[in-house]
Amino acid sequence: MQWVGLLAVSLPGVAALAALLFTWRQVGQTSIELRISEQGQITNRYNAAINNLGSQSIDVRLGGMYALQRIMQDSTRDHPTVVSVLSAYVRQHAPLPASGADKSQATSEGKSPDADIQAVINVLAHRRPAFDKGTTVDLSRTDLSGLKSMGTGTINFREADLTGADLRGADLSNADLSLASLFGANLTQATLLGTNLRGAHLNNAILTKTSVCGTDTFTDPETGKATYFCPDLTSADLGEAKLNGASLAHTKLTGAYLTHADLTDADLTGADLTDADLTDADLRNANFTGARLRGVTLNGAKVEGARGLPSSSR
Repeated sequence: MQWVGLLAVSLPGVAALAALLFTWRQVGQTSIELRISEQGQITNRYNAAINNLGSQSIDVRLGGMYALQRIMQDSTRDHPTVVSVLSAYVRQHAPLPASGADKSQATSEGKSPDADIQAVINVLAHRRPAFDKGTTVDLSRTDLSGLKSMGTGTINFREADLTGADLRGADLSNADLSLASLFGANLTQATLLGTNLRGAHLNNAILTKTSVCGTDTFTDPETGKATYFCPDLTSADLGEAKLNGASLAHTKLTGAYLTHADLTDADLTGADLTDADLTDADLRNANFTGARLRGVTLNGAKVEGARGLPSSSR
């Protein structure tokens, strides 16, 4: 009788536990079905967006690009795939001509990328790099000359591949190009105010007469120290880069590799060249007045007419 009584008392609890387990299983199954449904919706959205990219209408293509941007924001799982697709779109629709980056200045003067290319660059520049999962923004050998400002917010091309890209006249102000590959890229007359090129590879890059620093200064309200709007070129690889006539005044070039670089007639007044390697660089008629030159290597450099260099280097 005691067992019967105990069983009778326990029955409501057992029933409640069974109901709880049943509900938990139902919730779990519903959650699985919901995830499957969401993934199906994203797949449908992705397929529709890809189809739009192939449209003859610029408006439809733009819609596809911004739909892919929304997918990147909604699904971190699909983020790397979208980055690869959009990068491939730029390479396919804005390739360098057969003559490469050496085409005449006349053909690119006043030129700017088509609206769809500009839109793709905007999407890629404002993505969340933390979700790239090792995917490289590959814009190598593309014609991006005349690229316009990409608006406010983080402009991030960290570790991007821009090898051989034509970026003449491009506005890359405040962009993060740290560790990016710009091997042989043409940055003539590009705007690089405040651009982060720390550790970037600029071997054979062309920055002829490029102005990388602004004429205005920012004064820190706490320290009262005035600083120029200059890019960070710390440890940048500028080996064999063409920098003749470039305005590099006050630029941070600490530890930069400038071996065999062409710096003829370049303005380096006030630049920080601490521990920079200028071995065999062409520094003729360059202006180093007020530059920080502690630990700089000048072995084999051509220094005829250069101003501001220590007498021992001559």
